[in-house]
Amino acid sequence: MTFCFDVVTLLPKVFESVSEQGVIGRAFSQKIAQLNIHNPRDFATDRYRKVDDEPYGGGAGMVLKPEPVFAAYQSIKKRPRKRVLILSPQGIPLVQSDLKRWSIEHDQLILICGQYEGFDERIRTLAEEEISLGDFVLTGGELPALTIINGVTRLLSGTLGAPESLLEESHVDGLLEHPHYTRPAEFLGMKVPQVLKSGDHQAISKWRNQQKEQRTKIRRPALYEKWLLRNPSFQKERNFTSTSSVEFLKSNEYDPVDDPWLD
Repeated sequence: MTFCFDVVTLLPKVFESVSEQGVIGRAFSQKIAQLNIHNPRDFATDRYRKVDDEPYGGGAGMVLKPEPVFAAYQSIKKRPRKRVLILSPQGIPLVQSDLKRWSIEHDQLILICGQYEGFDERIRTLAEEEISLGDFVLTGGELPALTIINGVTRLLSGTLGAPESLLEESHVDGLLEHPHYTRPAEFLGMKVPQVLKSGDHQAISKWRNQQKEQRTKIRRPALYEKWLLRNPSFQKERNFTSTSSVEFLKSNEYDPVDDPWLD
């Protein structure tokens, strides 16, 4: 069955290119996913199609009115396996496991995008989850909605030409992905690790796993600690005996001033 995204938004043009570009666009053209836009302004009942108003109690900014948003939501044809999300800075930060869960457990996501100063609080009663991209504020929920559409669609069967690539990317197993190299073997004095050219698949696999751990430990220590807790057999001081990609770059006199991972 085609996975359905229904987006409630005041800015429908933001979503015009999502079903037309690249891998995600092909997924929509092949009916792996479909996108429906619902504009609350189309459901406003006054002559000015007003969708916001001043907040009770005073304060700066305007607040989304409940009536047009509820009417837009009620117009959506619901599936039994739907999930309703509100995109808001107050939501739980989005993680990869959310995208995977939604792609497996559901076949419809209804995404409600905020605008202006925020929602009338009663709009929140429509949602089963409230999601944020992080601890910062955007002008609306459209970018988070686009992020979710992209992240879920790429996980759907048939979207990627090589689905096995999903198994080794960052955050799938709780770690960041290992470094990648391609031709030429040497560039600006920086060399490809010899193990990757050895043809020894067991050694390559071991090196890549070590790099995943090391890279996560250096760049995302909190993420690494979570991974250790889920993998008690690794709860000891790790000894990375093979040279990391950072050490390789250093050993070849690579010292760009903007590289945050080099001391």
